[in-house]
Amino acid sequence: MHRHRRSRGVSLVEVLIAIALVAVVTGGAVTSMGLVASARLKRSASMIAGAVRIAYAHANAKSRPVRLVFDFEERMIVLEESTAGSMALKKKDATGGAAAATEAERAAIEEADAILKGPRAPRPSFQATKAFGWNLEEDRPGKQLEKGIRFLQIETAHQDDPLQTGRAYLYFWPGGQTERAAIQLLMSDSGKPDEGTVLTVLVSPLTGKAEIRKGAVNLPKPRDDDEESERQDSGF
Repeated sequence: MHRHRRSRGVSLVEVLIAIALVAVVTGGAVTSMGLVASARLKRSASMIAGAVRIAYAHANAKSRPVRLVFDFEERMIVLEESTAGSMALKKKDATGGAAAATEAERAAIEEADAILKGPRAPRPSFQATKAFGWNLEEDRPGKQLEKGIRFLQIETAHQDDPLQTGRAYLYFWPGGQTERAAIQLLMSDSGKPDEGTVLTVLVSPLTGKAEIRKGAVNLPKPRDDDEESERQDSGF
């Protein structure tokens, strides 16, 4: 006599429980990934704020101009020291008045110089340097942003428009002075920038204080002395 085994089906309740468990596990993984990315974003912003303080102090200690280089492609911050004892900041200039460091900057400077007439002072060059509290990573001239974090845009006082590609520069001078700046960082895979995926580091020109703000914050006005004058004249 043969016995027939009856196959047991899956009940609707069991299906719903399985779906709920998958949702909980998936949601936990997504939340965990989001927390990790958020922590990386905060650490990157803190690294930039620390680099600003170091550059500000280093310019005073060395009695020569210093700059921070923000490399969009390499997602890197480099501390550089001038080979000259002084430097005049130039507005609307690809490098702010320094010697070109890339072919694109060289072409932009040559194009601007072709319009001007008369002798021009030599541009100071900059070289990567070390400083107290700024230990370079192995085989790199600077420090990279955390994994999954990139520069969204950077505004400085000597540039008319925010930069989103290439290299941006923030200058520091002996005696305790720098430029106004707004450095925006973005989670690379976050899609549309919003308050939860972007942090902005705002730099004060007189104190060198770096303040971290949530969201994409543009450079507050006035950006420099000229804009301060224009704002007073316009009545704002």
